[in-house]
Amino acid sequence: MANPHPSSPMSSEKIAPPVTQEGMAGLVSDWSAERRVFDVPWGKAMMWLFILSDVFIFACFLVGYMVLRMSTVEPWPDASEVFALNVGGHSIPLLLIAIMTFILISSSGTMALAVKYGYANDRRRTAVLLLITALLGATFVGMQAFEWTMLIGEGVRPWVNPWGAAQFGAVFFLITGFHGTHVTIGVIFIVIMAVKVMRGSLEGGRPGFLTGRKGSYGMIESLGLYWHFVDLVWVFIFAFFYLW
Repeated sequence: MANPHPSSPMSSEKIAPPVTQEGMAGLVSDWSAERRVFDVPWGKAMMWLFILSDVFIFACFLVGYMVLRMSTVEPWPDASEVFALNVGGHSIPLLLIAIMTFILISSSGTMALAVKYGYANDRRRTAVLLLITALLGATFVGMQAFEWTMLIGEGVRPWVNPWGAAQFGAVFFLITGFHGTHVTIGVIFIVIMAVKVMRGSLEGGRPGFLTGRKGSYGMIESLGLYWHFVDLVWVFIFAFFYLW
């Protein structure tokens, strides 16, 4: 069949097929060359896989909590009373939880800016924003520890609670503790990344823990994906556990 577009640049050129080796030698060559269909770094792809696996874990926890709450015959504690904070002699429902939520959501904004300035090679702003994100995350964990201390002082345990269903304590410590562990790990890694940004490890490709190849600011984006996921999970915990 004649070419309907004889003037097309493609008509005068024959595209050579990619040269591939056969056998095990070809397999080793392709694998070592890091061939990929989509232009996505391996670190970012692995982070997405980790997040997907974590989604199933948190989903199991939340679904299990909802099933347990609907099936228990004992009255479930009122979150607005259990998590109320006394300020000036007045009990304000969910005040501490609202502040914690605001802090964690704000840290998602600073993390997004850190990724933006990282790709712009603005080392100083990237490091400052990472440290602010870590500070906000550490503040969240500190407030969660204060919340745990308050409830433990009120007599809440994984096997008993003074306001009703005994399962309340087990579910509370499991879900918030697992999420708090994620936030703590994220804070540690963000601090490490901030130090590496300040010393220029991501630009110069200096060896060391978590140091990628030259210009690998994509590591900050992968860390940002993890942090945004942790923030998003807290929104679901806040909605299902504290507001329901």
